[in-house]
Amino acid sequence: VVMSAFSYMLNEFGVVALLNRLLSSLMKPLYGLPGAASLGIVLTYLTDNPAILSVADNDSYKAYFEEYQLPALTNLGTSFGMGLIVTTFVIGIKPLANDSMISAALIGNLGAVIGSIISTRLMLHFCKKHFGVQKGSINTKAYTENETKSSSKLGDRILKCIIDGGTKGVELGMSIVPGVLVVCTFVFMLTNGPSASGAYTGAAYEGVALLPKIADALNFILQPMFGFKSSECISVPITALGAAGAATGIIPKLYYAGAASPHDIAVFVSMCMCWSGYLSTHLSMMGKLGYTELTGKAILSHTIAGLCAGVVTNWIYVLIM
Repeated sequence: VVMSAFSYMLNEFGVVALLNRLLSSLMKPLYGLPGAASLGIVLTYLTDNPAILSVADNDSYKAYFEEYQLPALTNLGTSFGMGLIVTTFVIGIKPLANDSMISAALIGNLGAVIGSIISTRLMLHFCKKHFGVQKGSINTKAYTENETKSSSKLGDRILKCIIDGGTKGVELGMSIVPGVLVVCTFVFMLTNGPSASGAYTGAAYEGVALLPKIADALNFILQPMFGFKSSECISVPITALGAAGAATGIIPKLYYAGAASPHDIAVFVSMCMCWSGYLSTHLSMMGKLGYTELTGKAILSHTIAGLCAGVVTNWIYVLIM
């Protein structure tokens, strides 16, 4: 709600138009998107994946994009969702010996950025096929920059942005709740096991632990890919499939138990940021944008990108540290 109101103010006072002019030369070669897409990165990094819907649902914002580019905003925003929260949480972990949590967090952020480029580019590839866009056939729009010439008073314009943007934020929030609630519940059921005693008590978060069993069976592949110190580390990215916040809560326990190192934590940051509960949000976000038929492609692109982010972070950490 807050980010939606904030994005309306940025659009009203020409900040989006400025970002589009300043950052198009950076965003186009990296992501294949106009500079205005950078606002989605900022909003989701400060909050969570669905924050990008607050701008993507705005007609004046959508004018900066070709139609085939709009579905890719889901992948772009999800790659940075919960970024600030994950980063500050990791930096706040009290390090042991000479460990550096700041280095782990920064390298993890770098890995997530690389993952975001992979995810967005893959999604654009699928979108071009879906919309029948051929190389060289993309029209360059004569964008009408949103230079507001409102005769209203400054206070009235600010108040209108807060009310309209906040209202849109509430609508968007309500629209994504069903998908997030149902999918996240299933992910937790497949990730978590019974209570500590090994019995099912009916307590919260109990499940059948199917995904960790699959991960253990594939550990001979996953360990060299991500460089994890122990097989227990795989529980963090698996939990991040449903919720990045829940995944970060596991990190201190693994670290202080000696099952994870700063190397592992850097990989955790990149994968938690890049995935950030995408199985929970992608379905709702794509539905809200009106591209439900492309949800499978969005999930596939993001699955590949998250794995790539973990592998890249693993090797970047080895090279730097």
